[in-house]
Amino acid sequence: MADTHPRTIVVTGASSGFGALTVRALARAGHTVYAGMRHTGTRNAQAAADLAAYADEHQVALRAVELDVSSQESVDAGIARILTEQEHLDVVVHNAGHMVLGPAEAFTPEQLAAVYDTNVLGSQRVNRAVLPALREQGHGLVVWVGSSSSRGGCPPFLGPYFAAKAAMDALAVSYAGELIKFGIDTSIVVPGAFTSGTNHFAHAGTPADTARAAAYDVHYKQLMEDVNGRLAALIPPDADVAEVAAEIVRVVGLPSGRRPFRTHVDPSHDGSEVVSAVADRIRVEFYRRVGLEDLLTPYAAL
Repeated sequence: MADTHPRTIVVTGASSGFGALTVRALARAGHTVYAGMRHTGTRNAQAAADLAAYADEHQVALRAVELDVSSQESVDAGIARILTEQEHLDVVVHNAGHMVLGPAEAFTPEQLAAVYDTNVLGSQRVNRAVLPALREQGHGLVVWVGSSSSRGGCPPFLGPYFAAKAAMDALAVSYAGELIKFGIDTSIVVPGAFTSGTNHFAHAGTPADTARAAAYDVHYKQLMEDVNGRLAALIPPDADVAEVAAEIVRVVGLPSGRRPFRTHVDPSHDGSEVVSAVADRIRVEFYRRVGLEDLLTPYAAL
């Protein structure tokens, strides 16, 4: 049974893709939603204006907030604004991320660090800004938008992105046990490789070391050019990227303590759901063996 109580929610990386769809869907569901994005006065000014227009048209509580996950100062200011305006915050959705495409060797260590900064450290900055308020109020929900690549079939030439998403998943798993006694739920929503409806591939970063990247062209040039198409061929024609936003809305609407620990939205069925079911079950069994049952929810292995 859904809990229809309206919540105050912040979603990171909400200027496009999953984030843009999710903030609109959450607002339509009756929640007060802050769409975190950077450069609201410049590069993302149009995205912020579109959001405001959508809110006016649909008469929903939806607004942009300047929030750059790569800057603790920006994150702190964005969260402070929300807490000032609403006096509480119920849900944070870690959605901000950046994809890169190319041979792993050709990315510099600094580039890998930048991918980790957005996909992993960004969520840590947000948590450090948000969690004191959630812990004090004794309830809340942290949603992590993961990737089926963390445990499913994953093609080559997306290595830095896949590695970062796997790191974020591991961080989410640890946080779950550390937050549950404060009344804070954790849910990991795992999208598959949606190749349309988002700009992930179109906006993917490329290696800085072009000479090393070119060395791979001898054997892999066509494969790299075809990655998106090969993934797209696995996806049914009726698959809709909005299903990810709908699943986040569903999870948010469930009663506290009754939310799934992990849920998949993967029309390509790359195997992540199968592997994750085993991994999460092993985690539950291990916690029970070492006497940590009180750190598990009823749905910790779903």
